[in-house]
Amino acid sequence: MIELIKIIEVKALDFPRFWVKFSNGREGVRDLNDVLAEGGPMVEPLRDPALFCRLFVQCGVPTWPNGFDLDAIALHDEMLAAGSLQPPRAA
Repeated sequence: MIELIKIIEVKALDFPRFWVKFSNGREGVRDLNDVLAEGGPMVEPLRDPALFCRLFVQCGVPTWPNGFDLDAIALHDEMLAAGSLQPPRAA
C-alpha cells in the first residue's frame, strides 16, 4: 500500500540543493544536479540560482514559480532509498 506523504516545508540551500520536511516527520536534503543535467523546458529556468531559491510548497509538493514541481511520494521514496532522509524526531 502506498503511504500518502505530503511535503510540509522546504528551504532552498546552496544551489542546487534544498531541504525538505515530509508529513511523516522525515526530513533531508536533495541535490538537483541530476535533474538539471537532464534539462528540458521546465528545468532550464531552475539553472538560475535566483529562481531556484524561490522554491515553495503548493498542494503538498515542492514547486517553483515557473510551474515545475516534484512528486512528493516519489521524492520521499527516492531519498529514503538513497539514505538521505533522517527518521522522525522523537516528541
